Amino acid sequence: MSILDWIVLILTLSFVVLFGVWKGKGDKNIEGYLLGGKSLIWYQVCLSVMATQASAITFLSAPGQAYTDGMRFVQFYFGLPLAMIVLSVTFVPIFKNLNVYTAYEYLEGRFDLKTRTLTSLLFLIPRALSTGVTIAAPSIILSTLLGWDLAWTNIATGLVVTFYCIAGGSKGVSYTQMQQMFVVLLGMFLVGVMVVHLLPNDVGFVDSLKVAGKLGRMNIIDWKWDLNNRYNVWSGLIGGFFLQLSYFGTDQSQVGRYITATSISESRIGLLMNGLLKIPMQFFILLVGVLVFVFYQYTAPPLIFNQTQVQNIEKSKYAKEYADLKNKQTAIFNEKKSAILLAQTADREGNSALSDASFAKANSLEKENNILRTKAQDLLKKNDKGAEANDVNYIFLSFVTEFMPIGLVGLLIAVILLASMGSMASAFNSLTSTTIVDIYKRLIKADGNEKHYLQASKLTTLFWGIFCIGVAQFATKVGSLIEVVNILGSWFYGTILGVFLVAFYIKWVNGTSVFYAAILAECFVIYFYMIDLTAFLWLNLIGCVLVILFSIIFESIAKKAPSS
Repeated sequence: MSILDWIVLILTLSFVVLFGVWKGKGDKNIEGYLLGGKSLIWYQVCLSVMATQASAITFLSAPGQAYTDGMRFVQFYFGLPLAMIVLSVTFVPIFKNLNVYTAYEYLEGRFDLKTRTLTSLLFLIPRALSTGVTIAAPSIILSTLLGWDLAWTNIATGLVVTFYCIAGGSKGVSYTQMQQMFVVLLGMFLVGVMVVHLLPNDVGFVDSLKVAGKLGRMNIIDWKWDLNNRYNVWSGLIGGFFLQLSYFGTDQSQVGRYITATSISESRIGLLMNGLLKIPMQFFILLVGVLVFVFYQYTAPPLIFNQTQVQNIEKSKYAKEYADLKNKQTAIFNEKKSAILLAQTADREGNSALSDASFAKANSLEKENNILRTKAQDLLKKNDKGAEANDVNYIFLSFVTEFMPIGLVGLLIAVILLASMGSMASAFNSLTSTTIVDIYKRLIKADGNEKHYLQASKLTTLFWGIFCIGVAQFATKVGSLIEVVNILGSWFYGTILGVFLVAFYIKWVNGTSVFYAAILAECFVIYFYMIDLTAFLWLNLIGCVLVILFSIIFESIAKKAPSS
């Protein structure tokens, strides 16, 4: 990066972080540290909720996901607006009226301590793992840009956010997230404009969308019912609804955002606005990835976008094989570019037959290119079994650093880092809240004073920061980070949601029945995933339904059993 890029990056990060720490200073008790004094209004809640969900993974991995797989990932969010309505009507008034620190406090009063503790643990496990993945995303950026060792970069970025959370508390997190979202949305808008600007002079925005559509990247809607298809309308509306309902309704990283509002109405408006804005935002981010794909139809793309792995293979005994693959890719690119240009010329002349034939040829060549990329990735693994062959997380980063103008590169790197910081900060805050309120205060030390719990909260934040950094060391070799996070959540969120739905609506089921139902349901969910029975989004529905079903069965058996 240039000196100007570094200046923009440092100034942007410093302003946002220092503003958050300043706003969060002065917390003298656990309520101020964990709940921010319940002082947020609706737009702060909305932006905080969006920032919590929109981590660096969203802005690093989602464009790469669209580049390789098209727009269909947007269907993942189709159940979100409905989930926000249900949450506003049910979960929000319950949590606000009970004046809880965490979502899981309610479960002890409704059921018992063991159910509260189990559900807390079911939250802590995936949230800690997902946060480790979130740390890995910006580390990939810094290690690629600066040539730093990835492991040490994970440690550095994780510790920065950990200590920032310790200093600012919940209020600092929320205020910082507001600034983060403004910078993030501005940065992504600018990169979208620049991608279109970098296209050939006779290729406009509408032309680029047509190219993307003809090459299979504008696959926004898929109505086909297929349980093994990860992204279609049905998996988004049904599986996505249950995932979002559980995530926003029972995941403390989100509950902790909207229970900090001044009132029930402020929480509700914030959530409903999130439901309205999230799909357009995600659509736009994916669209940027599609535009990058179109750009690389006119400008030769790398065979592999992870340049660190490319340098390794070019120094190995497989260098000639890799060079041969690159030469074949160049030939395919030139032929495909000619076909696309011919198709566009035919379009302007009204020759639809020639246009269709040329785009068909371009599609065939695109498939050949994908085969070459797969062979190259296999070659990377052959050279180094531990190599990160899947380069989807590097596509957008590679484009930004190579083609964006000076100054904007620094802003975009700041965007990705700020998004990561916002998501990590919320995660650390929620992990701390759940650990202290649901486990430490309840099971370990119930008679401490406010000063003790405040110090314990800060130490707990430090512990979770170190733990998540450890997870991050393994998270950089698992493919598309945005998919990994959602898969981890789908393992547990359905089960947690089932516990809460039983608590809210099936009043005659007691704690023992739902406790064992949750354990059994979780075993089934993990088993179904391991045997690849269905796409991961459906696991949320399966887990939820199984908890409800098993709870009713266990309670019915218990009531029929003769008392001793």
